[in-house]
Amino acid sequence: MKNQTTADSPPSRTFLERWEPENDRFWKETGSRIAWRTLTITTITLVLSFATWFMMSAVVVRLPGIGFQFDTMQLFWLAAMPGLAGGTLRILHAFLIPIFGTRHVITVATLLKMIPCIGIGLAVMNPETPFWLFLVLAFSAGFGGGDFSSYMPSTSIFFPKRLQGTALGIQAGIGNFGVSLAQFVTPWIIGISIFGSLVGSSQILTKGGTTSDVWLQNAAFWYVPLLLILGLLAWKYLRSVPVKASLREQLDIFGNKHTWFCTITYVMTFGSFSGLSAAFPLLIKTVYGHFPEAPDPLTYAFLGPLIGSTIRVVAGPISDKTGGAILTHIVGIGLILSAALMATGGLLTPSSLDQFPYFVGLMLVMFFLSGVGNASTFRQYPIIFEHSARQGAGVIGWTAAVAAYGPFFFSTLIGFSITSAGSAEPFFYGIGGYYVVATIINWYYYTRKGCEKPS
Repeated sequence: MKNQTTADSPPSRTFLERWEPENDRFWKETGSRIAWRTLTITTITLVLSFATWFMMSAVVVRLPGIGFQFDTMQLFWLAAMPGLAGGTLRILHAFLIPIFGTRHVITVATLLKMIPCIGIGLAVMNPETPFWLFLVLAFSAGFGGGDFSSYMPSTSIFFPKRLQGTALGIQAGIGNFGVSLAQFVTPWIIGISIFGSLVGSSQILTKGGTTSDVWLQNAAFWYVPLLLILGLLAWKYLRSVPVKASLREQLDIFGNKHTWFCTITYVMTFGSFSGLSAAFPLLIKTVYGHFPEAPDPLTYAFLGPLIGSTIRVVAGPISDKTGGAILTHIVGIGLILSAALMATGGLLTPSSLDQFPYFVGLMLVMFFLSGVGNASTFRQYPIIFEHSARQGAGVIGWTAAVAAYGPFFFSTLIGFSITSAGSAEPFFYGIGGYYVVATIINWYYYTRKGCEKPS
């Protein structure tokens, strides 16, 4: 595809002819306006990407109450499947921007998310919907997780290096709010008939010996008109930076050892954020749901992603000033201690609801730390790969792809730990060990005095 337009030509055209964000004059006269417009549109669409990716984590806790006969491991599998798809699709998305450009990729990705929203909305209205079909639909929700690895490389090439930590922190942080949006809005929106009879009748929800009418399909259907509108806006107003590279050319990042080290550290941060976000509601229900007057998982689950998302936005500018490596190091130490406390503190084998506030508090600490780490690691990668903006963007996309398997691995491993060992403690021992390895790598290569790539 040839670049035929200038930076000031009508927005209906696709590729910009010139893009020099490191040129101060170009940035002030032309680049800043286009970059911030692009960031605004893509960030709003990214919020819905995360929301639709995690809508199953909010829906799944209500399925038993409206008549679905799924056991504990099956419910964890449904929460896990969007993560499996999201990680796999992110591998594909990591290479799309240099081939097709921002405008085409973001528009198509936004409209594709209508498929799982319509499918899941229809499935929850019929208690006879088989488990295998729910698995397929939960997998399709991964459309919303996959496209993150197109958003981040796109944003990194729109902004100069001095603003990349801020821009990436804003986009990823605000985008992460979509997780809280799904978990916060779901219990409210399923309680009202917002679409009338257009999208089916209500279901009877049984909870704690009481019953109520709910419209669980609303948890998926309400995204559809928003996705359609944003897809049209993306096509009309987004442009594409002329950074062109074939798939084969982009594979050169895998010959660099730092691609793999960055992947390990980002799995520690975003893998934890996304994995805990997906598993948190079911973990509350499974560990504390058997007590009288048990807490509603969705009353608390949204708080973790909310805290992690908020601090990611705040930590982006901080990372620009302090450097990302030292913050990532602090985060690693904090996550090691948090995982150790979770595994040894008895909070996963509670004897009473009195332990619940401590459990939630420690989980929120882990969300806070992972949010800081999400920002600090994304500040590091463009610096580590400063010799090539295209490679830096590719590494951001790749690391985000692998870390997006967090919901799959966290949900399935927590579910397996609970069903085989009786509690989630073995999982937290294991993830704590991983944090140790990732923190040592970050310290040795990026933090210590005389390290190879101070960042």
